[in-house]
Order: sequence, then C-alpha cells, then structure tokens
Amino acid sequence: MKLTVVGCSGSFPSKGSACSSYLVEADGFRLLLDMGNGALGELQRHVGLYDLDAIFLSHLHADHCIDMCAYFVVRYYPHGGDRPRPLPVYGPEGTEQRLTAAHGDTPSDRAMGEVFDFHTLKSGSFEIGPFSVRTEKLCHPVDTFGIRVEHGGSSLAYSGDTGTCEALEDLARDVDLFLCEASFVDGKEDIPDLHLNGREAGEAAARAGAHRLVLTHIPPWTDADRNAADARAAYPGPVELAVPGAVYEL
Repeated sequence: MKLTVVGCSGSFPSKGSACSSYLVEADGFRLLLDMGNGALGELQRHVGLYDLDAIFLSHLHADHCIDMCAYFVVRYYPHGGDRPRPLPVYGPEGTEQRLTAAHGDTPSDRAMGEVFDFHTLKSGSFEIGPFSVRTEKLCHPVDTFGIRVEHGGSSLAYSGDTGTCEALEDLARDVDLFLCEASFVDGKEDIPDLHLNGREAGEAAARAGAHRLVLTHIPPWTDADRNAADARAAYPGPVELAVPGAVYEL
C-alpha cells in the first residue's frame, strides 16, 4: 500500500501546498482521500485525470471537497472520448446536493449523479476495491468521518478534521501510519470539537499505540515546527510533517 500526499494545507491553500488530498494505492487501485482547494491540479502530477477508482470525502468543508466541482467538469465533458463510468464517491449525507449547489450551473439537478456514484457514509466497516476500510464519525461542526484503510497486513488512519474523541483513537489503534490533523497551536486556540493541536495529535497517537505520526492540515498561519515539537513531547514514536509529494510505502 502506498500513500502519496497530494495536498496538506489546512483551511486554504498555502503558497507551497494545495488543501487536503491524499492518494492511497494498492493492486493498481487508486483511492483518493479528500479533494480540497487546488488538489485537482496537484493530483495530475501523480495520476491521470481518469485514473482514480474511488474517492472518500471526509466532510463537506471547501478545503476538503471543493475541487470535486472542477473534477465534475472533467468527467462530464471528457476530452477526446466517451464519458467514463460513474466513479464511486463516499461522503456524508447530502454530498451530491452540496456539490451540485457549489458548482451552481450543472446541466440538471441529476448531472452530478451521472458521473459520480454517491455512497452515504456511516460509521462501520466495508470494502473499497482491495481495501478493507472502517469509518467513524468524529467531532467537527459538520458531519465528519475519519477512515482506517487496511491492505495486505498494512494500515493507515486519516483523521479528516476533528477535535479530541475516543473514536479517533479507535481508528488509529496500532496503525502503521496515522495521518492526523494539527490545525491549532497548544495554548493559543482552545475551541472544543473543532480541531486538534500538535500536543493533542501526539497524545492521540500515543494512546492509540500508532507506529508513526504524520501531522497534516496545518494552516499557513500556524507554526508547523512548533506543532511537531509539541507532538514529539507527547508521543514517543516518529513524528513528521506532511509535505506535498511525500510518498509512504506501507
């Protein structure tokens, strides 16, 4: 299983990174976790426009899903060929309607469903291609799901956006790689059920027994090195900052 960081900036794109988007590959199957602002352009550095096999949208904030509107155009109006088969998209309830409204000018109110095969997320376990996945509803102002992906004895967990909660730690239990948001700075922002800071991400990884922690979704105005240091103080394993283009073989 291979994880590629497509974009990792939180809230809005930075000068060096698109917003949240992560490519997971195994056995020739390509699963994209989120498609935030700027992700579609960066994605083309790694795969072709029609090479995705499924998309998981953790929630419907723009920095995690808005480039789906541009991707709708790619798939609805294919260049030089027939329209591809509808692509499975796993997202919270109302994903199709939200993307239709965000696009604002689809040919019909059913057009999104002609190119995307929408599946409503709930907490539970199921299969996506060769992957065994588990999703859990986490703590954020809108319906938000974290995901655990397993294949061939390897595992990764992705937090999406969340505050501290037991469900996040359950997803990351003994995971090989924990891709965890760290948007806030310890002692600076203190808003419950919204985001984690570096210390909280480290504490979650430690309690879960995760083998490796990669911090992501750090906004451009946040000191990433400070968050990494706070995470290292709370978690004894390896801590890294996500960077665009980084590849992890699991």
